[in-house]
Amino acid sequence: RRMKLKPCRLLLLLLSISAGVWSVPIDRNVGNQEVKEEAQEENADTGLYYDRYLREVIEVLETDPHFREKLQTANTEDIKSGRLSKELDLVSHHVRTRLDELKRQEVSRLRMLLKAKLDSTNTQSLQMDHASLLKQFEHLDPHNQNTFEAKDLELLISTATKDLEDYDAERHEEFKRYEMLKEHERREYLKGLDQEKRETEEKRMQELKEKHRQHPKVNAPGSVAQLREVWEETDGLDPQEFNPKTFFKLHGGHQLFLFSFLFFFFFKIPLPFFILTQRLRMREHVMKNVDANQDRLVSLEEFLKSTEKKEFSNPREWETLDAKPAYTDEELQRFEAELRDKEEELRRRAATLHEEQELLNERGKALEAQKREYQQVTVTIANPN
Repeated sequence: RRMKLKPCRLLLLLLSISAGVWSVPIDRNVGNQEVKEEAQEENADTGLYYDRYLREVIEVLETDPHFREKLQTANTEDIKSGRLSKELDLVSHHVRTRLDELKRQEVSRLRMLLKAKLDSTNTQSLQMDHASLLKQFEHLDPHNQNTFEAKDLELLISTATKDLEDYDAERHEEFKRYEMLKEHERREYLKGLDQEKRETEEKRMQELKEKHRQHPKVNAPGSVAQLREVWEETDGLDPQEFNPKTFFKLHGGHQLFLFSFLFFFFFKIPLPFFILTQRLRMREHVMKNVDANQDRLVSLEEFLKSTEKKEFSNPREWETLDAKPAYTDEELQRFEAELRDKEEELRRRAATLHEEQELLNERGKALEAQKREYQQVTVTIANPN
């Protein structure tokens, strides 16, 4: 099937590269797999709390011929300096009206969220939560809550880029801790076995690891082999007629620069954690090789220059996540020390709770004894004879 393309869509050079190709190859005979993947891509969510607002602003801007033309001829400096955002002053009245409406809706949504949060927050933690909630207004100009201006577009782009950079870092750390926890649990499990069972289990685990590594070769991200695969399987074109410039235009536009926050779509498709992290690594690999000036934007010129490199035609074999550990021995040692500290803290808390429970039990017994004594005295007073 051919992709459904919209004119001057603010995506898609690398989006198409990732979805069906940027993971360990799987059985291509699975029925309706392509249809399901396409449906997932169309429903992909950036995960940002202002995702809907971001999408709707982009869609509205794309409907304006003037802004679309400026976008096609914009260079990196135009985007970074905010000059592109200033073109907002020249868009049609209908587009400006629609953008104003979107901003008012977003402000209203955030106000309702803020009120709900504050209503559910106790007075002791109000100040801390209030500061945290104010960060949710960073993607728009809070001083002007009625109209969408150039500053709103600048804030939307910069905030989304920063948020997704932070997400990248968090995802790497999350995956590392996930892998270290698995290794820690494996070691603890083996410690509980006798020597014979331990040797048998270690052999079984090693065989499973080797079996997992024996997957089909993965084309290096951004290589000619991988792009040809997208050209043929996603676009339905003849692989022998592959042309990098046509590929870029097909998936991005003419002088289109791809905003880094849109690359986030690559790994928000619902998939196992391992594959999501794999896609993140691949995306970063492409950006490292293509984004020559490291501005987190990719131009047609940069893309074409990347195709002239030796690595484009003869890349080194791509190493998947299982090829080497996601952590060092020192990191694992620190992680296990952290786990031991937490376990020790939990033991101390459990011991404290046990002591408090024992104390409460003793007090309960003492109160019960006093109650019986009081009852006996009351009976004696009531019946002196």
